[in-house]
Amino acid sequence: MIDASTLWIVIIGLGLGSYLLRFAFLGLVGDRPIPPWLLRHLRYTAVAVLPALAVPQVVWPQATGGAPDAPRMIAAAVTVLVGLWTKNVIAAIVCGAGTLYGLLWLLG
Repeated sequence: MIDASTLWIVIIGLGLGSYLLRFAFLGLVGDRPIPPWLLRHLRYTAVAVLPALAVPQVVWPQATGGAPDAPRMIAAAVTVLVGLWTKNVIAAIVCGAGTLYGLLWLLG
């Protein structure tokens, strides 16, 4: 387990870094218009961050000890395909979750 002082140093450091990143946009640039080239790149932030959070849980899940397994890969593929087909986030999440739980139940 991590030492308590190390944990708090990391938490405070991450909080400070997060604050400084937000302050850079809101405090320093908040009263000026953002250049169009920067706005174009900022549109892709959520599209890049959300998969980066989900992919490790699909490819190296904690439940299998870090080994890839078929139910999670198939559920991820179903989620992506339903999302692309319907353009509906809720439908994609429901179908992906249903696929995952169904395959885990069938395959044990």
